[in-house]
Amino acid sequence: MQKADTVVKMNNTYTILISLIVALGGFLLGFDSAVISGAVKGITVYFEMTELMLGFAVGCVVFGAMAGNIVAGPMADKFGRKKVLIVVAALFTISATWSAMATGYTEFIIARIIGGIGIGGAILIAPIYIAEIAPPKLRGSLVSFNQLNIVIGISVAYFSNYFLVNLEGESWRWMLGVEAIPALIYFLALWTVPRSPRWLILKLNKVELAQKTLQKIGGDAYAEVTIAEIQRGIDKKEEKGKLSDIFKSKYATIMIIALGIAFFQQITGINAVFYYAPTIFEQAGGSTDSSFLQAIVVGLTNLVFTLVAIWLIDRLGRKPLLLIGTTFMTIALLMAAMAFNNATYDFNETTLSKIGDPEIKNALIDLEGKSFDSQAALFAEIEPKLKQEQFLDFKRNQITNFIQINATLVLIAILLYVASFAISLGPVMWTLLSEIFPNKIKGIAISVVGFFNSLVSFSVTQVFPWELSSLGPTATFGIYALLSFCAILFVYKFVIETKGKTLEEVEELLIRK
Repeated sequence: MQKADTVVKMNNTYTILISLIVALGGFLLGFDSAVISGAVKGITVYFEMTELMLGFAVGCVVFGAMAGNIVAGPMADKFGRKKVLIVVAALFTISATWSAMATGYTEFIIARIIGGIGIGGAILIAPIYIAEIAPPKLRGSLVSFNQLNIVIGISVAYFSNYFLVNLEGESWRWMLGVEAIPALIYFLALWTVPRSPRWLILKLNKVELAQKTLQKIGGDAYAEVTIAEIQRGIDKKEEKGKLSDIFKSKYATIMIIALGIAFFQQITGINAVFYYAPTIFEQAGGSTDSSFLQAIVVGLTNLVFTLVAIWLIDRLGRKPLLLIGTTFMTIALLMAAMAFNNATYDFNETTLSKIGDPEIKNALIDLEGKSFDSQAALFAEIEPKLKQEQFLDFKRNQITNFIQINATLVLIAILLYVASFAISLGPVMWTLLSEIFPNKIKGIAISVVGFFNSLVSFSVTQVFPWELSSLGPTATFGIYALLSFCAILFVYKFVIETKGKTLEEVEELLIRK
């Protein structure tokens, strides 16, 4: 039997164009995830948020993503990949517009959750569509467009925030609203792509319609061979797995690896760094402008090292990348904790003059000449001197005026952390998940693991502002360093190497007889 992509010369331009259009969903996913980082200060003031309210406002998007994960698959099976992606684009457009125009905390949350549903749909359906439209020889690289676009979206969000931060008025509205432009472009462009030929045959039995699309991709012979392969797959289709199947003892090793990697990917704090990057750099004593510029560098580092990971994953292997990445993540987090631990908080004429509120300034004037070795000691000293709302304002807005810290060390630590994540837990998790599950349970198992991954992500982003404020940055980064060290031990003990093995060989290694 001839292989589908070797029969004739492929129309790669057409296939790549379709894939690029669909992969815009990944760009919006990345942009939506990171753009909130620049709006944190603005929304905190406008909606008068506490730390926990801020954590929920940032993290609630994950609730939407979990809902999107649950409904997108069945909806895409029933109504088609293209229709679901069009709805996803509409949700991104609505979310961006509404969150930028919100006047109340509740409606802001609703708008964010709508965007989260779009994220949940995009992360699942865009790669499925690309995989179904792409010829076998191009499939890997074309599906990787989506992951690459997620990282590009994160970087563009940081750039956008940097250029919009100094706009007069409520710049946070422009930061959030600008996403509506690429979302609308995505919505309109999706109408030009064909429906998935595999879906047309599998679900609607519309062979002739599917054949027209396949002919555009590779000509008559390619269409004929591909349709024969799809129909042969229908004939030997095995029974679908049920949710209860993943709890069977024979799949225990697989589920330990999958849930463990999904847990450590998020619990080590990556989304906290992406969502709150400018906040972290301001905590290190940077100005608003410099903190936003440093966030751009974080985004570019993520992009470059994601490309490195794509190049290395089939050369070096999955497990070595995970061990190298988690080791350097641990080192980087310890460096950040050390930098904040060695910081001092100095009260002198210069630092006190930077306090904008006269009442706070007068209340703290008697501290001139004092220096504090820790954030906890500082807060214990000043809390009795201030009203509750003044103390909250000091913790959020004034503390950066007093900190003396090795800001370069903080920047190096965060960049090393992001680079290490980008070559390991970031991309390798999804590669492993696509390899370790047998076909029978693959769909339901990936949905469960993805849901769990999102739940851990929400937990981290929910508590991060509270951690920074209540525990201080030293303890916060120390906790993440400890968890990252646990990730090293987990990878060493449980994760197997799948490089160079067929899926059948992986299955034999992992399934208990």
